[in-house]
Amino acid sequence: MSKVKESQILIESVAEKTEECILFCSLGKDSLVLLDLIYPRFKRIVCVFMYFIKGLEHIQRYIDWVKMKYPRVEFVQIPHWNLSYILRSGLYCVPNPNVKLIKLTDVTEAMKLRFGIHYVFLGMKKADSMNRRLMLNGYKDYENNGLAYPLADWTQKEILTYMRHHKLPEPIRYSKKASGGVGFNEDCFVWLRENYPQDLEKIFKTFPMSRKILFDYDNK
Repeated sequence: MSKVKESQILIESVAEKTEECILFCSLGKDSLVLLDLIYPRFKRIVCVFMYFIKGLEHIQRYIDWVKMKYPRVEFVQIPHWNLSYILRSGLYCVPNPNVKLIKLTDVTEAMKLRFGIHYVFLGMKKADSMNRRLMLNGYKDYENNGLAYPLADWTQKEILTYMRHHKLPEPIRYSKKASGGVGFNEDCFVWLRENYPQDLEKIFKTFPMSRKILFDYDNK
């Protein structure tokens, strides 16, 4: 049985119980593939994008593409849960000890309550890391308390093959090493400076001390 068929079986089992679902959509490869898989099966899909800095132009381009490609989705942007740790500890900003630390599970439960939807799709894969493998191995049929992981057994090669066959756009790559999201690292900041300096300035406005990343890079 193909990985696509295996994923469709899990998706169909959820669709038999509800016409609504939430998808945590990072705009990366996995979440775009998962959105493409679930879109035909649900009347209402709420895509939740977690941002570090809201309103970055290069990110908005992909959000606009999603809305055009999948017009029935509702696209919601919320602060990334990791921001609670960043702001409280004072990473590249003034520490705020009053910030409450939260986890991904807190966010998923909050989104369930906010939209009145029980089932949440996430694009995590065993191939992502050893921790992901151990976590997903513990869930029967890759479903746990309304959280569903249809891509659990996929490899990165299979994700890329699906994207090519279905003409899905390649997410932004800040370097040749990886295709992760916006973060406090040289590759991301150098890419932004060369391609979207206005977005880099937005980051500096919120995290002024992060200018040190490029200062250190330029003075190696």
